[in-house]
Amino acid sequence: MTRAHMTENPCGALLGAGWWAVAALLAPLLRVNLRRRAQRGREIVACLPQRRGIASQKRPTGRIIWLHAASVGENVAIVPVIGRLVVSHPQLHVLVTTGTVTGADVLMTRLADMPGHERVIHQFAPLDVPRWIDRFLAHWQPDVAALVESELWPNLINACQHRRIALALVNGRMSDRSLAGWRRAHCLLRRMLSAFAWVMARSTEDAERLIHAGASRIALVADLKDAAPALPCNPAELALLRHRLAGRPVWIAASTHPGEDVTIMAAAELVRHAVPDALGILIPRHPERGTEIAAMSAPAPPRRTLEQWPAAHDGLWIVDTLGETGLFYSLSAPVVLGNSLPGCAGGGHNPNEPARMGCPIAHGPQTGNFRVAYTRLGNSVRCVNTAADIARWVIPLLQQPASARALGARTRALAAPDPEIADQVARALVALGNG
Repeated sequence: MTRAHMTENPCGALLGAGWWAVAALLAPLLRVNLRRRAQRGREIVACLPQRRGIASQKRPTGRIIWLHAASVGENVAIVPVIGRLVVSHPQLHVLVTTGTVTGADVLMTRLADMPGHERVIHQFAPLDVPRWIDRFLAHWQPDVAALVESELWPNLINACQHRRIALALVNGRMSDRSLAGWRRAHCLLRRMLSAFAWVMARSTEDAERLIHAGASRIALVADLKDAAPALPCNPAELALLRHRLAGRPVWIAASTHPGEDVTIMAAAELVRHAVPDALGILIPRHPERGTEIAAMSAPAPPRRTLEQWPAAHDGLWIVDTLGETGLFYSLSAPVVLGNSLPGCAGGGHNPNEPARMGCPIAHGPQTGNFRVAYTRLGNSVRCVNTAADIARWVIPLLQQPASARALGARTRALAAPDPEIADQVARALVALGNG
């Protein structure tokens, strides 16, 4: 955004100045909150300085492209882009910041075997406090700052502008609810979006909302999650899992959120009435919820984080560990995807992940965040609302394994990844850095 453009939006400038002042005043309270989060395991004590913009390592020489992705889903989405950047540009370094511990763990696991991973630097993102953002940018001096999905932070964007750091919005997301939430600060949103030199929208609907909100131009409409390869799986762990399950028919409820677990437990009971040796595998989106979920049932189901394997009489197993979803999807079992059933916040999760591993898929009615992906899968997926709906879908698939395999093969074919999307994003970011 040029200085001339900034004068065209005095309302946005005023709100931006207000945000700057409030964030600066709140800095002491934010430090206290960070320590409290660390006590609850939601931050890493040794990494707390990074949240104040204090780097944990030296800046390497040469060009740096910075990608900021808040949590697990966004980090998974950018892995193919990181791969293209480091493989195609041997002198380039990629700085990746995350906002959650789980997001960082998943990211580093995915990067471990990637060629060129030694040129990928991870830091926890600084909070949007002016002094902390300035400290971060002064140290790293990135050539490009790419913010993923809906990571719009006024002080960060303003600081990048002042330092003439090219800004990109990758996989931009703007829901009707988010747009409505910005209604009282619409001019600030317009000011931020107009600062991006390159904008990629996740869908046509997102593109229309981003333009309405202030983006000057959409360069690419595509979903990075369509570029992601199948989730990783350790073959030795899979062999052990199959051995311990001893051929039992299994189904999975994956990435569940509060409000869904009771429905899944009720469905597991119904499934067991028809298929007595069936095992439901419940994988909460946030593993720390394992204790809470286990307490909902008496007796408590076995939990993987406690190294408990399901016995023959167990109809449910809580897999409350991090980064193992790919292992369980590798069973190609029927999957009910969470954050979609009535009673939860809703929005859905990425159906391409189980689809690419040959899993039949069901979901609740709240899948607005992945409308395009579900449309592509068409009638190969099933919408369910209740425990009875889930049971009616799961039982025939467990009783007729051949039909389940055929359905899984169909979803796998429909969800084949498109690597060209990651290539386009990587090329655009490099071009911004060269400009």
